[in-house]
Amino acid sequence: MKIEFLYFDGYPSYKTALGNLKAVLASEKIEAELELIKVDSPEKAEMLKFFGSPSIRVNGVDFEGKTGAYSYSCRIYHIDGQSSRVPTQKYIRERLFSNE
Repeated sequence: MKIEFLYFDGYPSYKTALGNLKAVLASEKIEAELELIKVDSPEKAEMLKFFGSPSIRVNGVDFEGKTGAYSYSCRIYHIDGQSSRVPTQKYIRERLFSNE
């Protein structure tokens, strides 16, 4: 499994999201190639098909199945009827196992 974690520095909570992702990989004993990809311009966001920081792709596919317009902005996740700027460990776990 290849996991890409896309982010930009202007949004510091990506560190929490990355920590959540790493915790899930460790707790579930998931062997994956984890690549961190820093997105540093709107042009790079479009080139990389970036949906906002942070974004997670599994084997090249957005882990929420998101498609459409690319965005050099903060990403909002909708988890259990609530908006969140950080995917929780529970949400990441659910999405990773739904993409197997």
